[in-house]
Amino acid sequence: MRLKIIIFILVSILVVSCSNKEEPKKEIPINKNQHKVTVQEVIQVTQYTYLRVTEGEKEYWMASPKANFEVGEVLLYDKAMEMKNFESKELNKTFDLILFIDSASIKLGEGTMNQPQKPIIEKENISIQPVSDGITIAQLYSKADFYSGKIVKVKGKVTKFNSGIMKRNWVHIQDGTSAGENFDLTITTNDFVETGKTIIFEGKISLNKDFGYGYSYKVMMEDAKTLKNI
Repeated sequence: MRLKIIIFILVSILVVSCSNKEEPKKEIPINKNQHKVTVQEVIQVTQYTYLRVTEGEKEYWMASPKANFEVGEVLLYDKAMEMKNFESKELNKTFDLILFIDSASIKLGEGTMNQPQKPIIEKENISIQPVSDGITIAQLYSKADFYSGKIVKVKGKVTKFNSGIMKRNWVHIQDGTSAGENFDLTITTNDFVETGKTIIFEGKISLNKDFGYGYSYKVMMEDAKTLKNI
């Protein structure tokens, strides 16, 4: 009888001891195949969007089904097909190596201010002589209501260019003038231009355009034509 009591006490102590131990924490599964990249350049063609991205210290090209990405956005993707010596006939360019992805998601809170935003534009230290029968960016912003709906000419340096977004090309220019914090003019056009070139644009001025996802413009020029490429 004494032996049974001793065994019962030992078993009870063992059960209590085990019940006081914390259960091991379950590890949250991590998608080891997921990549996080930052967009450095965007090129739009008929069916694809080409992206020059950086991932850590690496830089490479990706292509996705046509989508609206912006420079500075942080993207996540996990599946990709590698292609070497891929030739894009539309761009007349051969990529030594490019990754084709099915889809990518924007990582909110990193480079996107919790939603897709317009690219950050920095003011350049330039001074461009305005076209004789045109206006400066400062004049346009200072008298925006007056120029609304009118066709004007503006001469400026192309600081950013994205093609094929919403069936048009998007251009940012500066001329060295400003009205308050407004020193950049957004232009839509069917023409192709090069970053760094000084160009005279002629187009219709529109006010308070909102395309959603943070892409709103107090003043912009639409359906512009390039009159002179300097």
